[in-house]
Amino acid sequence: MANKIYVLKDQAGKIICNKMIVANQLFDRMKGLMFSTEMPECDGFLISPCNSIHTFFMLYSLDLLFLDKNFTVVKTLYDFSPWRITWIYFKAHQVLEMKAGTMKKDIKVGDKLEALCIN
Repeated sequence: MANKIYVLKDQAGKIICNKMIVANQLFDRMKGLMFSTEMPECDGFLISPCNSIHTFFMLYSLDLLFLDKNFTVVKTLYDFSPWRITWIYFKAHQVLEMKAGTMKKDIKVGDKLEALCIN
């Protein structure tokens, strides 16, 4: 797992995610959040590359942000339950997973976000 920690902001500078970790290694991407009872020392888990996820073996619901390579929002999904599969979003390159109810509802498709490394 990458040891870098990021903060994710919208264009107005509002924080979307205070502590985002990135899963960009094969095993980390495959395991994701399966079998975990809570987020792993973060409030956002970014899987890259990724354009579809499943929530098999998940123990809680997720809010999801599908993003392109430039962190432009492609799709938002709120309160995505365990044991489901998303569609494939061909324009997406990565997905941010957050615990259900923690992602702001005013994020829209087309919004440009910015990830800033904080360590």
